[in-house]
Amino acid sequence: MKKAAAIQYSEDLPAPIVLAAGKGTLARRIVEIAEQQGIQIVGKSDLADALVELPVGSMIPEDLYRIVAEILVYVRSVS
Repeated sequence: MKKAAAIQYSEDLPAPIVLAAGKGTLARRIVEIAEQQGIQIVGKSDLADALVELPVGSMIPEDLYRIVAEILVYVRSVS
C-alpha cells in the first residue's frame, strides 16, 4: 500500500513537523496536492512508513532527523 507524508520545516521551528500523512487514497491525494502546488516530492518509502504512524502536527522524532535533514538539503539544492 502506498504511503505518503508532507513535512514542514522553517528555522523558527525546533524540528520539522508532520503536515499530512496517510495510506492508499489519502497518500495519493497528498502527492496530487504537492504536484499541483509545485512542491518537491522525494520518494523515501522507509521515511513515509515512519511518518504515517505520527500524529499530524507532531514534530518528527530525533531518530529521523538525519534522513529528514538529507531530504531538506536535497530539496533546497534543486529549488
